[in-house]
This record gives sequence, C-alpha cells and structure tokens, in this order.
Amino acid sequence: MTKQTKIEATEARFPLENLVLSPMNPRQDVPEADVIDLAGSIWAAGLIQSIAGLLGADGSVEIVAGGRRLRALQYLAETQTDMATTRPELANPMVMLAPDAATAETWASLENVARRDLHPADEIRAYGKMQAAGQEASAIAKAFAVTEKHVYRRLALANLPTQVIDALAAGEISLSMAACFTISDDEKHSLEVLERVRGDNWSDWQLKNMLKPDSIKGSDRRAAFVTEATYKDAGGKLGGDLFAEETLFDDVDLLQRLFDEKLQFEANRVKAEEGWAWVEGIERDYPCSYSMGLDKFGKVYAVEGELTEDEANRYDELAELAEAEVIDADGEAELATLQAILDGAFTDEQKEHAGAFACVDREGTLKVYGGYIKPEQKKAAIEAGVLAKSHHGSSSSDVAKSPISQKLRDDLNRVALGAKQHAMLADPDLLLDLLAYQLSHALRWDDPLGISTTEVCNWPSTEGAGYALDERLTTNPPRDMWDAKDLGASFRAFRKKGADHVRGELTRFLAAQFKGGDEKLQALIAKETQPSIRAIWTPNAENFFSRVGGPYLNALWIDLLELADDHPTATTFAKLKKGEKAEKLEALFGDAAFRAAQGVTEAQASKIDAWLPEGMA
Repeated sequence: MTKQTKIEATEARFPLENLVLSPMNPRQDVPEADVIDLAGSIWAAGLIQSIAGLLGADGSVEIVAGGRRLRALQYLAETQTDMATTRPELANPMVMLAPDAATAETWASLENVARRDLHPADEIRAYGKMQAAGQEASAIAKAFAVTEKHVYRRLALANLPTQVIDALAAGEISLSMAACFTISDDEKHSLEVLERVRGDNWSDWQLKNMLKPDSIKGSDRRAAFVTEATYKDAGGKLGGDLFAEETLFDDVDLLQRLFDEKLQFEANRVKAEEGWAWVEGIERDYPCSYSMGLDKFGKVYAVEGELTEDEANRYDELAELAEAEVIDADGEAELATLQAILDGAFTDEQKEHAGAFACVDREGTLKVYGGYIKPEQKKAAIEAGVLAKSHHGSSSSDVAKSPISQKLRDDLNRVALGAKQHAMLADPDLLLDLLAYQLSHALRWDDPLGISTTEVCNWPSTEGAGYALDERLTTNPPRDMWDAKDLGASFRAFRKKGADHVRGELTRFLAAQFKGGDEKLQALIAKETQPSIRAIWTPNAENFFSRVGGPYLNALWIDLLELADDHPTATTFAKLKKGEKAEKLEALFGDAAFRAAQGVTEAQASKIDAWLPEGMA
C-alpha cells in the first residue's frame, strides 16, 4: 500500500496586487478575448470558483490553479478603477493555499481537482445573473468551461420562482424535480405544489401531473390531428416541457372542440368524395364492435383485385425493400399502388347501402373504415343483393341443422392442424425462420407459432447511467405489424435477407428472453458463457452511490483505499455531504487522474475494478 500523505489546505484573502502567476500554472497563455469574457462573468456573478496558490516568504502568492481567473481579476482592476471600494471581495480574492510545493505542483497539473464544482442551484443563479447583465450563452459557457447546451439547460431554470431554486440548493428537491417546474407559468400554484413535494421523492410524471393536471401533450393524437398552428390561431395557449422538449396544450376544451369540428369536416368530405351512404366521425381511434354494437350491423367487403405475374413479382421486390427499410419514396408510392389493387375497392352498389366510420388513430392520422350497413338498412341491402342473408340465430325451420356437432368440428380442426405440424417436421429450417420472424415482428393474434414471450427486464431505472449493454439487447424492438397487409410477402422478404440475418434475429431475441433457471442450470450456463457484470456496468453517483446511505459510503471508501478508520483521508471523507461522497467515489471508479491523486496502488485499482455490491450475482 502506498503511504498516504495528509494534505492540509487553508483559505485566506489577499490583495490582488500580491498575487502572481506561478511558472507551474499550465495556463501561461490565454487569449485576451477569453479573459475579457471571464471578467464580465466575474463582475456579474462574483468569483464563484476560488483560485489556488503557494504562499511565498515575502507575502506574495504564486497562483498555480486559476490562471484565467487571476488575469480576469487583474483586467477588472485596470478597467474598474473603483473596484477596491465597490467590489472589495474581488480586489481581495479568496485563495486556497497549498501546504507545500509538492502539493502546489500536483494542483497545477490537476487543476480541476483543486477547483470546486458548483452546486446546480449556484450555477442557475450565476448564469441567470450573467444573462441579465447581457452575457451571451457562448460567453457564459467559455467562462465556466462547460458546453453551451449545459448553459442553456441551466438558464431554462433561471426564471423559476426563487423558492424553487432555494429548495434545490437546500436539497429538498432534486434537479430533475426543479426542471419539472418549468412547465408551469402559475407561480402561486407552483409554490403550492412545492410545499407538497419538499423532502419527498416524487417522479417527474407525478410532479408534472400536479403542476399541469389538465394539459395535453403535443404528441397526443388530438393535438397532432388539429395541429399546433390551428390551435394557436383559435386563441389556444401553449405551455412547454423544456427538458422533455414537448409542447403542452393548456386549453383542453378548445382542443377538443377543434378536434370534433375537424373530424366532422373530414367525415363530410369523405362522404362527398367517396360516395358512401353515410360517414360518421367517432371519438375512438378505431371502430370497436363491443362498445359500438357493431355486431348488429351488416358488413360488406371490398372486391379484391388481382395482380398480373409481373406486378406480383414487382410487389415481392418492393415488399423486400420495405422490410429492410431501404425503399425510397418512389418505391413506397409504387408499392402502395400495387397494395391498393390487392386490397380492392367497394362498388358503387355497396356504397349505396353502406357507410363508413371516420376516426383518428394514435398518430393523429385520419382513418376511414367502410362497409358497415346499419341495422335498419340491412333488409334493403339484402333485397338489392349487396348483403347476403345471415342465418345466425335462425330457427330450425329456416335452415337445416348441420350433421356435424361443434365438438366434432373442433376435433376435425385439430386433425387438420396436426397434419400441418406433421408436414413441417420435414423442414426444420422453415420452423426456425418462423420463430425468428415471430420474435422480431409484433404479430399479435397472427402469431404462426403457439409460443408466448414475457418481458425479461434488463434495463435499470437510472436510464443506462454507467451501463454499456450490447445494443442488440436494447435497440431495434420487434417490428409492429398491426396494420400489415400481407404477412406472406413480409415473411418472404424476411427470409431473403439470408440465414445469417435470420439466425442473428433469433439469437438476440432468445438472449433477451433468458432469465436463468435453477441454480445448477445457471451455474452450467455461467461456466459456458463467463458473464462479467463490471464489463457492462460501472457504479457511479447516479446508478448506485447516491442511492445508499452515508455510512455505507464511508465504509466503502475506507475498504477500497485500505485506510484506518482515523486516517485523515477517511475522516475528511466522512465529513463530506452525501452528494460529494458519491461524486468522489464515482471519480475513484472512473477517473485515472483522480486515482493517481489519491495514490491508488495497482492492487487497490484491481480491487476497485472488480468490486460489486454484495449480493450482486
């Protein structure tokens, strides 16, 4: 074990004229524009990040970390002649003092170790002050050495009520919870909600629902159908979830009225253009037989068309391109034309007696379902030869009873299915291809095989922080085939991709279904596959350290660095806030420079790299 050195540092204020740039400081040359930008931010928000140096015998301090800040202060002293009176804290800045030259040199080479990270609440306040003073986001980002995107996300919170930022600073709400408050423009209501959630762990969904319980997301089918422009033209008010990058429609009654009006307009248009006897707009996203009583309606179907041999071959080619998602716009149009021929069309005679339902699907697209004959029109449709007479519910005098009982019919159907299964034994490749196709396509009730799957969860609630799972287990979900016109063509296109593609799909979806087995089976499989948790997961502040207690973190720090309980490094760590402990442990696990600064040995590094929480198998 490497000998641990106790590092002590003190802070004191010094007149600016006593501070000089140390030769050890890595920032010997800094563009003048950067210095001026940083000076503006310091003048607006103060010297939030301290500077560090080594005290000389003559009372001067050589600055080893914070060279840009020193130059910015010197620039302010030159341009703000009354700074000593108006801003004494800048004329006499706080300096963190290194106890010896060796420590100062370490700080110089690892400047960010000596620099303190700002609490998000401090960042929000500082960035807000700088913006109010006329600073652009680019200048703020440059001054704090962060990305412009980071600045914009913090500035999005700068206009929140002061009480919300104070609650964030006090640790009473999380940064994620603070971000939820950006959707509300009712300060009184926001503060009422704040009092309810202080000190508790509320999900973003729960908090947003409290802040705007009646708002409708822009992704809602009604909003997509009406369109944002139409809603705004009608005087509708929009809100926004800046962090989810989603628009909120606040006037629900107005949106519903516009939805109903547009749906009725479209129903009238379809009736006029397509010649149906009637077209009715419905609130649902599809016609539901159970809730709408459609079992009492008559139903006629489009007269199917036929493709020529050349058209059929072309259809298969285009379907294969569509399955591979490499079809262009012209190809899609051609495929749609051929599909329309296959789907067929309703005749004028059918439309004289039948009508259609117009509705809006989940994506906000108008859909028309035709061929329905109302109960009171069924008799006329039958007399016209459009609708066949139904024998359902007829008496024995109307239709002869079948000599085949339902039980016998079930047995005969089973025999027929058995014959199909018997024949498929001769083609195991076809069976494997069907399994791969079913797993990789959401076929619902059209599954060719009687195999069901369940979700085997492999994704943590921390949204993948520190998690690097093979993308084959996390991307490309099964393709949704709910509106597929021809599963036969789709399956042919799937098989044409070749055996490697089929086996690849089978492999990844079967792997995603693996959930273990008994202890002996799991042990055998582990021996064969040699799984490594640390190869895909590294503990960090978000996914682990912030989710356990402070005493646990103290014990872990001592154990990993092999420290005595009363060692200064251990006692200093124990005095930190929980968030700071979590950040230090995250750095210990993932930052080589931090490990070097802590004097971590090779043996300790190996222990850290292999460490797992107890009970994690």
